[in-house]
Amino acid sequence: MRIVVENVISGVKRCRIVKDELRLTKEDISDVVMEIACGLHNLRVTFRQPMQTIDITNVEELSYFK
Repeated sequence: MRIVVENVISGVKRCRIVKDELRLTKEDISDVVMEIACGLHNLRVTFRQPMQTIDITNVEELSYFK
């Protein structure tokens, strides 16, 4: 469970604004920034698709030979 949580936290920290010191002084802005970063992480994970594998020995499968 801990590994999963740490992987999610590192995924959220891809947004640089989460890693760096936040100098915005308005109240509750850090919570909003974290919510946006989490939403972007969830969007990225939701639409992640595995790479399509291509059999290079099958000439018919390669699109540029068609």
